[in-house]
Amino acid sequence: MTYQETVNWMFNQLPMYQTQGASAFRKDLDNTYLLADYLENPEKKLVCIHVAGTNGKGSTSHLLASVFQQAGYKTGLFTSPHLKDYRERIKIDGDAISEDYIIGFIQKHKSFFEANNLSFFEMSVGLAFQYFVEENVDIAIIETGLGGRLDSTNIVTPLVSVVTNIGFDHMTFLGTTLDSIASEKAGIIKPNVPVVIGETTAETKKVFQAKADETRSPIVFASETVSENWPSDLLGDYQVANKKTALAALRQIQKQQKFDISDENIKSGFLNVVKNTGLLGRWQQIQANPTVICDTAHNRHGLEIVMRQVLKQDFHKLHIVLGVVNDKDLLDILPVFPKSATYYFCKPNIPRGLDQDILKTEAEAFDLYGQAFRSVSEAYRTALENADSRDFIYVGGSTFVVAEIL
Repeated sequence: MTYQETVNWMFNQLPMYQTQGASAFRKDLDNTYLLADYLENPEKKLVCIHVAGTNGKGSTSHLLASVFQQAGYKTGLFTSPHLKDYRERIKIDGDAISEDYIIGFIQKHKSFFEANNLSFFEMSVGLAFQYFVEENVDIAIIETGLGGRLDSTNIVTPLVSVVTNIGFDHMTFLGTTLDSIASEKAGIIKPNVPVVIGETTAETKKVFQAKADETRSPIVFASETVSENWPSDLLGDYQVANKKTALAALRQIQKQQKFDISDENIKSGFLNVVKNTGLLGRWQQIQANPTVICDTAHNRHGLEIVMRQVLKQDFHKLHIVLGVVNDKDLLDILPVFPKSATYYFCKPNIPRGLDQDILKTEAEAFDLYGQAFRSVSEAYRTALENADSRDFIYVGGSTFVVAEIL
């Protein structure tokens, strides 16, 4: 198989949450342990940091990876979802895994995947862990896919566990209250392994503290202990909290004295995240005159912060290209968007994409008005045609909308 044929097979043959939704979600780690045993347990050979959270886990993971790279360590980075190419999910020192490695891995193990009905994400975790071990990385930054306790990445024993924050997302799987969601994320806390919590509420803090007490894990609340706000090339306002979380995790690494990480490494790592890791879609400017910003924020907590930042910008008129997936709680997120904008409603090109006309109708109930378009590209092109040089165009609502304009 060619690379494209291999990737198409992965997407089509194995359940993939990003495209299929609930039907691809596993309720236990049995298959993951089965795969790990089959691959001779690469997770036991990895030195890693494990990162979970409702929002910010991708940015925090990239911040951490950038710092380790600046310090001269061979750094693996596993994140999800990808924006343009599957290979974005698995990187070493900012370089994506090769097409040939993926082809070889799938060809070698395809019969096992099919016989055991492994999910897309389970297979991806096995691929990443095996690759990092074979390439002898010094450290791997591992981001959870969804949740924590039952996430396929949760077979690692890290140097530090990190939970960025808790908000309402994926409630079908993780629970409908903040403390139930926190309990799922807290499932990555391991016995005697330090844990860093980014942002908390009184409700979620109790959950994390109780879990840490149970596992005898030293716990640090970054929002209470980190006062520095070091500059970074990540320009979203929400990155302030992510930088504090990453810094608190790095302080734990410094205390362990297993890696030589200086404050100069941290400062330069924070300033060179995009260059070092290739991070995309976080308050990313596509062009000027008119200014075009895209962002992958897709739940209420993330969108509130991003919309506040949008409204602080200097512009004449605001245009918003908006698309979402069909399991999104529109009553929750639509009130966040400004009524003063002109909207370009669109459907992301995946099976889970919500029909643009349904989105337009629902949005009108919140006084959000505009046109509906059958594709992201058509919506974006029309926004560019309608905007003058003093205007501001925001593109978002879903990772998959952003992916189509990059």
